[in-house]
Amino acid sequence: MSYSKSEVLFALKEVIYFPKNDNIVNLNMVRDIKTEDNKVSFTLVFPTAKDKNSAIVIPACRKAIAKNLDDKLEVEIKETSEDLIGGKEPLSGVKNIIGVASGKGGVGKSTVSANLALSLAKTGAKVGIIDADIYGPSVPLMFGLVDGRPEIKKENGKDVIIPIKKHGIKILSIGFFVDPEQALIWRGPMATSALKQLFNDTDWGELDYLVVDLPPGTGDIHLTLVQEVPVTGVAIISTPQEMALADARKAMAMFQQNKIEVPILGLIENMSYFTPPELPDKKYYLFGKEGCRKLAEKTNTTLLGEIPIVEKIREAGDEGTPVTLDKENAVTKAFDELAANVIKQVNIRNVEKAPTQKVKIEK
Repeated sequence: MSYSKSEVLFALKEVIYFPKNDNIVNLNMVRDIKTEDNKVSFTLVFPTAKDKNSAIVIPACRKAIAKNLDDKLEVEIKETSEDLIGGKEPLSGVKNIIGVASGKGGVGKSTVSANLALSLAKTGAKVGIIDADIYGPSVPLMFGLVDGRPEIKKENGKDVIIPIKKHGIKILSIGFFVDPEQALIWRGPMATSALKQLFNDTDWGELDYLVVDLPPGTGDIHLTLVQEVPVTGVAIISTPQEMALADARKAMAMFQQNKIEVPILGLIENMSYFTPPELPDKKYYLFGKEGCRKLAEKTNTTLLGEIPIVEKIREAGDEGTPVTLDKENAVTKAFDELAANVIKQVNIRNVEKAPTQKVKIEK
């Protein structure tokens, strides 16, 4: 028996694309339907390439056709994306996407992200940084770009953002598009939509590393990142005290959940110790000693770096010139070592191409 295109569409109306909370027919994701006596074929067009939701949507399509039409029909489903149809896949020139996350705020995530990006660039790599902290963007301040406004160009009838380039890296933040004096009061869907635009409507060009400064906690932004973007791995930042480490464990657990399974590149301990300028050989462990090192050992992951408390880090960030630009500052070495360890872990991940190893999270 041969079925009409309208019958196929009716059958597929029960398949929901959850990121947009609507069925795939209403979203115009079903294209090029062809029917024969015992075969149905069509193309599913996802919003972006490598959409992880395809693992849910495609089996659901087969099930809906078997249920509503005929379970003996041969079903052929091709997969593509709006980006590929338009002739260009966003992020196609980006080799590695590195998320920088923390379980809680106040651990210096944005400061470390900015200095990590610059240290990566010092190796000769092409680097970009995207400020995904939608509610509290701070990257513009750290790079002295509070009044920065990216250029917009037209490409295939679509507005495309050109990141601002400074200190040799490409920089983009939601802070470039909003009043810095006004708080963003956005519900989850608005925030995630803004994040998608920063990734997909931007001409990133060729990059070796794109550092993503994520908001603190575990929420919509993090889920959107792993669903929409091919993340190479995530670095988790924490301070040494137990209160911060407890939240770091939660962040690690989130990225290791089924259907997320983003590799944990390792832990970064910020505010690791304090050394007074007049006592360069002395270390004071103000927030506890080796908290991240111990957590890394317990969870079978890597300690990527230990960043000390240095007044110059704060001063340089407030002045818009991240401290790692100062080759004479002793703390620059800590960030350069961090970058080297991140590169090592990324290379291991890319060479092995192995399934994600589950991290043991101890409570």
